[in-house]
Amino acid sequence: MLFPNVALTRGIAVRVAVSYLAEQSDPSADRWFWSYHVRIENGSDRAVQLLSRRWSIVDGRGTVHEVVGEGVVGEMPLIAPGSSFDYVSGCPLDTESGAMSGNYRMVDEDGTAFDVDIPRFQLLSA
Repeated sequence: MLFPNVALTRGIAVRVAVSYLAEQSDPSADRWFWSYHVRIENGSDRAVQLLSRRWSIVDGRGTVHEVVGEGVVGEMPLIAPGSSFDYVSGCPLDTESGAMSGNYRMVDEDGTAFDVDIPRFQLLSA
């Protein structure tokens, strides 16, 4: 399955696939790195714009790291009904495993703001 992690909120599907990047990791220096591919599909009948993101990243020790910021990968995409937006980003940790989850703040064409869930997914090096 291309996107095994899925969350659906108000007709917006967020799909995530994650890959461990051994070539960018250095376990002897306590550095592990993953990339994740996100696809946001607008199954609603209104255009939506992604304004911001909030990630909760839990490392292998249970320490929670919060990441909050505008847009994704430098963009605030406008996603028409029936369309999707894809992006790839990365996450380094100083433990060999972890997990990520979060939400996107969206606004629809009427100006109504709402949060869309990002599914929880595991960061596994083995």
